[in-house]
Amino acid sequence: MNYSACLDLLYFRQPMDVFLNGMQVAKDAGMDGIEFWSWWDKDIDAIAAQKNALGLEISTFLTKPVSLGEPGKREEFLEELEKSIAVAKRLGCPSLIAQAGYVQPFLSQSTFKRNMLETLLAAAPILENAGITLVVEPLNTKVDHGGYFLSTSEDSFGLIERVGSPNIKVLFDIYHQQITEGNVLNNIRDHLGYIGHMHAAANPGRGEITGGELDYRSIFAALDAMGYHGWMGLEYRPTKDVSEGLVEARKLFA
Repeated sequence: MNYSACLDLLYFRQPMDVFLNGMQVAKDAGMDGIEFWSWWDKDIDAIAAQKNALGLEISTFLTKPVSLGEPGKREEFLEELEKSIAVAKRLGCPSLIAQAGYVQPFLSQSTFKRNMLETLLAAAPILENAGITLVVEPLNTKVDHGGYFLSTSEDSFGLIERVGSPNIKVLFDIYHQQITEGNVLNNIRDHLGYIGHMHAAANPGRGEITGGELDYRSIFAALDAMGYHGWMGLEYRPTKDVSEGLVEARKLFA
């Protein structure tokens, strides 16, 4: 696997100079790359220059948060996707993160699901032509994201299977899925071909991966044995110095 540090959570709401320094911290700690959430509020040229200077990769970042399932949002989602693809190409970034959106009181689950499917089907040829993968992220609704529409493995992988595009996959966040349903390694093993990116954080608390109930050393070894060769993003809230936490995490990598 390749490992990336999610700087927008490690340095939450910090200015651009802190972000750029965070790239140096990630490099010094032995990370292969970095990732982040929003691109539209950042200096992309500065990130590109720092990336090249350090020899880091940009593993992924978010598209603008336009709901996949809400009626009337499809064209907006596709327009924003095109903008995000252009930024991804500038940064040499292979994937983008999309989120389903939140339950709408006036909308049935079946309609929301159908809208998601049709939006992703419309996005598929755009992504395939660009050579970029879109990863759709299920989130836990029990602790962090009440009302979010997509949370379970069954719904997430079922959706991606119906889309049927090699450029649309699932972002499997181990922290979120541990809260939602557990059985993490079996769910990954059963759907490995549909996973395009992964995230890690401790549970409970979403802190450093060296704490909590999840044995990440064993999880990472199991993923290597399964043949997962994609990115593992360290997306956690630091409880200590960022550099110290990343260095400690690096010791868990196979």
